[in-house]
Amino acid sequence: MNHSTNSPSLLAAQFENDGYLIVRSLFSPEEVQDIETRFKEIHNDGKGTPGFYEPALCKEAIDRPDDPLNKYPRVPQPHRFDKLSKHYLLHPKVRQVLVEILGEEPLAVQSMFYFKPPGARGQELHQDQFYLSVEPGTCIAAWTAIDYCDAENGAMMVVPKTNHYDVVCPEQADPSKSFTKHYVRPPVGTKPVLVEMEPGDTLFFNGSVIHGSGPNRSQSRFRRSFICHYATSNAERISDHYLPCLTFEGKEISIETNEAGGVCGEPYGGHAH
Repeated sequence: MNHSTNSPSLLAAQFENDGYLIVRSLFSPEEVQDIETRFKEIHNDGKGTPGFYEPALCKEAIDRPDDPLNKYPRVPQPHRFDKLSKHYLLHPKVRQVLVEILGEEPLAVQSMFYFKPPGARGQELHQDQFYLSVEPGTCIAAWTAIDYCDAENGAMMVVPKTNHYDVVCPEQADPSKSFTKHYVRPPVGTKPVLVEMEPGDTLFFNGSVIHGSGPNRSQSRFRRSFICHYATSNAERISDHYLPCLTFEGKEISIETNEAGGVCGEPYGGHAH
């Protein structure tokens, strides 16, 4: 595992200071190929493990018949029906990093796969904790690149040091640029930075960190990613979309559903990157 530092304390300090951390080559080329091959199969199987594989990414895509996301929709919560996805959601190397940066055992709450084909819109800046509503504490994302990610094919962008920023009610996103409707404006004096990643690199970030991605302007390159979310073991409540939680031993844990009104006066559940 190629960390930017060999010291767990420095690793945790970097995550606390910046709100995010890139672990280079967390997964080997063989493991990346393993994930890529499996999701090609899921996509080609066609159309539906009922309740999990979505024929359209979101309502906005339905009104856009030529939207490439209609052909390559996301795969939400694949660990609930696919053994390989569950294996990587609960991978020991992911646990190792999470324990180092959190100082306690994590709970797994979500997996997703995104194809982001050429021509796909991006997703405006947002905060994950707005959707997951973990209490106490927040969620943590582990975003693994399956393809090389750069500005052309819509790499991730993060706003450093927004990990202690309040979760806010989003503004309306521009639908010509974003396939989801929410936009969180960065605080004054901050701006997003592009995160270029190689296949197998994993970006860990705090649930309050403002992040998003631009459109895939490439003519031929996908920007595929395997994305997982976690909470700390002391979590007592979470949005019901993310239940049941899993320990890294694979045991299901039921915690309370967070039915609080949220920062907009109502709970939100859907989530994407």
